[in-house]
Amino acid sequence: MPIVAQSTETTDWVSRFADEVIEESERRAPGKPVVVASGLSPSGPIHLGNLREVMTPHLVADEIRRRGRQVRHLISWDDYDRYRKVPQGIAGVDDSWAEHIGKPLTSVPAPQGSPHPNWAEHFKAAMTESLAQLGVEFDGISQTAQYTSGVYREQILHAMKHRGDIDAILAQYRTKKAPKKPQQQKPLDEAELEAEEGSGAASEDDGSSGSAGYFPYKPYCGNCEKDLTTVTSYDDDTTELSYTCTACGFAETVRLSEFNRGKLVWKVDWPMRWAYEGVVFEPSGVDHSSPGSSFQVGGQIVPIFGGEQPIGPMYAFVGISGMAKMSSSRGGVPTPADALKIMEPQLLRWLYARRRPNQSFKIAFDQEIQRLYDEWDKLAAKVADGTALPGDVAAHTRAVGTAAGELPKTARPLPYRTLASVADITAGHEDQALRILSELDPEQPLASLDEVRPRYDRAEAWINTHVPADQRTIVRDEPDVDLLKSLDEASQQSVRLLLDGLADHWSLDGLTHLVYGVPKVQAGFSADATPKELPPEIKTAQRSFFALLYHLLVGRDTGPRLPTLLLAVGQERVRTLLGE
Repeated sequence: MPIVAQSTETTDWVSRFADEVIEESERRAPGKPVVVASGLSPSGPIHLGNLREVMTPHLVADEIRRRGRQVRHLISWDDYDRYRKVPQGIAGVDDSWAEHIGKPLTSVPAPQGSPHPNWAEHFKAAMTESLAQLGVEFDGISQTAQYTSGVYREQILHAMKHRGDIDAILAQYRTKKAPKKPQQQKPLDEAELEAEEGSGAASEDDGSSGSAGYFPYKPYCGNCEKDLTTVTSYDDDTTELSYTCTACGFAETVRLSEFNRGKLVWKVDWPMRWAYEGVVFEPSGVDHSSPGSSFQVGGQIVPIFGGEQPIGPMYAFVGISGMAKMSSSRGGVPTPADALKIMEPQLLRWLYARRRPNQSFKIAFDQEIQRLYDEWDKLAAKVADGTALPGDVAAHTRAVGTAAGELPKTARPLPYRTLASVADITAGHEDQALRILSELDPEQPLASLDEVRPRYDRAEAWINTHVPADQRTIVRDEPDVDLLKSLDEASQQSVRLLLDGLADHWSLDGLTHLVYGVPKVQAGFSADATPKELPPEIKTAQRSFFALLYHLLVGRDTGPRLPTLLLAVGQERVRTLLGE
């Protein structure tokens, strides 16, 4: 049964799972390395929902390593799955790829222009690179290599010998009405997706049943390479297997004890691997919570192979701010590589580490990323001064590094929203960006943009790729003469107060104090007065003053934070645009 982790004040969910996994591993295989596992299907872009399939066991494995124990994190690449359909929206792929439906993913050509030898390797490569950036240590296993080299031959023959027992287990679910399919997260064998859409008759996910009986093994055709085959006979003594292909009409008889061009059907393949690898911990998506799902059925089939079902949590949905539910069968869904273009690995690791697996969360590609970064920086400050809660400290520790050491980090992590504003305003001019950022803290000016990298590069990428053109900041070339002439006396006075204070307040903190202080001074209060000391109308006056400055500087009533904007525009140009 899956473990259910409850939150406590003194420990985090990762530590609790690590305790249980170590205990279970000692019971099953005392003295041997702990084995945790993930499964990924490179049938298309491997998205951020799939990443939870990896990050959950990674974090647990890393905690076990931190305790000085040996652990293996297996990632099974399900690259011997069938190519199910042509995904939409993938560059270099057109309708001609439909001719490959039914072939193993490793027998399908990669998208045009790809440097990789086949479809599976193309999508594996991007994920492998992202996992390296995230500090995920794993042992990758190609199921194509395992099957075609005969590694699973004994397991296949064993499954065929016990096909009656397997069929009896699967038969319990074939006649039941298929439950409503929950949101899918785990990258399953694509055949399972088709199988779970229907009910009643045996499906390719279960294996083939017909006049010749039930078989949990499906050959790929020796002529067209597709899995649209039907086993017509099998002899347990000689292991002679005959099949026909419904796609091309090809038929042949082979000795299964010598044949390596086929695979066990998914609901048998998965538990076989649990037993073969000795997997102790493997999470599964919410799609496995229903009766008849692969995880539940696998728990009944795995004893046939002499193994036990792994323990592990069901993990919840991962969403994207402002986007619909992700699907790995379509192109254009956000992947870990997409996220790592706009955020540092530490932030992405933190998003997965701070929430228990059964809690859903969102990854921000919109303005929300600025708030997330603010929250992350506040946590880092609390950890540094010792005021963070134990659970928060644990999540931060797991985010910034692994048992092998800390991940590369930004030397001077200036606020993400500030870096994004500077990148927006300077539009790629690094000399201008360096000038502005150096003025944020005149006492500790930047010597090089490298000091704020890679965070600066991530913020710049976010501005360039995820902020709509109509929300980008374009500073006026000339003063808005008409607006300046139309200002009433109070507005003119507020602009004059700002201009008079620019030289003495030309830093991020100084300008923040100045722009918030002008409306206070105009109303007869001290610029240092706190909100508790001020009447509510001061906030209204501040908003009006800010809107006026935005109109005079960028022609809109909103924009980047005013102190950052003023620094970016530069003191001389600010004075010109404000009519001095």
